Amino acid sequence: MKLSANSPLQILMNTMPQQGMVTWIGIRPKRKAPLLSLNEVDAITLKGLAGDHFSGSPTSKRQLTLIQQEHLDLIASVMQKPDLTPGDLRRNIVVKGINLHALKDRKFWIGSVLLEYTGECHPCSRMEETLGPGGYNAVRGHGGITARIVQGGAITVGDKVRVAESEEKSE
Repeated sequence: MKLSANSPLQILMNTMPQQGMVTWIGIRPKRKAPLLSLNEVDAITLKGLAGDHFSGSPTSKRQLTLIQQEHLDLIASVMQKPDLTPGDLRRNIVVKGINLHALKDRKFWIGSVLLEYTGECHPCSRMEETLGPGGYNAVRGHGGITARIVQGGAITVGDKVRVAESEEKSE
């Protein structure tokens, strides 16, 4: 069901002045390899992150993955694993200070890179291997999101994450 632009619920959903910040970046050079932590990565328009094994498909809805630091903290608490790292969850970018699920059906900026929300990033069975029994369920609902790269550029730790206004152009 599509809401009208003037409905009270749609107005609430469109109100998002918060900005987040990138706190961690990681890529996997090949499938099942550990993530390499980086301070900066090139996001290639409609492909993926340079050096990541997922890079290359212009039609992919999963050109990169993001997760909230706040959800990593929650998963670590549920699993009683204070040493949980972003690489354990196998996501490319960790952000804090913004609700990633509120970006549904929207475009958003990380620094000068324009991204488009494409879906939720659900946990896989590897979470049981990585986190132990119950890992899959600990990540459910907290696994982050997938995105497509609409306008590429460099993503750096410390970059701001913000909603793209509808009038902004991705030239």
